[in-house]
Amino acid sequence: MTSQGIPDWLVPVDRAARAVRGEQLSRFLPPEDGGGRQSAVLILFGEGQRGPELLLMERSGALRSHAGQPSFPGGALDPEDGDPHTDGPLRAALREAWEETGLDPRGVQLFGVLPRLYIPVSGFVVTPVLGWWRVPTPVAAVDPAETARVFTVPVADLTDPANRATTVHPSGHRGPAFLVESALVWGFTAGVIDRIVHFAGWERPWDRGKTVPLDWRS
Repeated sequence: MTSQGIPDWLVPVDRAARAVRGEQLSRFLPPEDGGGRQSAVLILFGEGQRGPELLLMERSGALRSHAGQPSFPGGALDPEDGDPHTDGPLRAALREAWEETGLDPRGVQLFGVLPRLYIPVSGFVVTPVLGWWRVPTPVAAVDPAETARVFTVPVADLTDPANRATTVHPSGHRGPAFLVESALVWGFTAGVIDRIVHFAGWERPWDRGKTVPLDWRS
């Protein structure tokens, strides 16, 4: 893993990743007793026709959990991925991205990791792994039963105040959201993107009073 050779526009993300603490990213941190299922996601930045972009996928609407929800590629660590406290999350992030989107891991340069976070509803302890798509390859949903589509979002769209909003979960929890590429990005994924945009210095003032329901397309 190295940040050597990443583009200049990605340097603020690398710098932020080295300094940020878990409590600055989320109020949900891994259990102190070491519980939770170890997992990893790949936060993959590339260079598209409209400039810097981020790879996302939309889960199948037929899934029992997180149906239709946009997310980063990722999933639970397998035993062959190795130690979850060293290189295991790196291997898992690349493996899951390949299994879900078909991307060639050889074209991805991993340059950093964010502090591990916790998703209480699923019990996952998640390591966000940062990557630079040095050599892009075609991507698509590998298994339609699990993934509805794979898409990229320009960073400019993620930082556009017109595309930002706040979601209100039935539980009352409020969180950041992004209305991009005909999708509502919310929950864990939106929370991580929001913090990356903030700590990288890309954030623009936006209307936090603008709310959008989770069933916004209904």
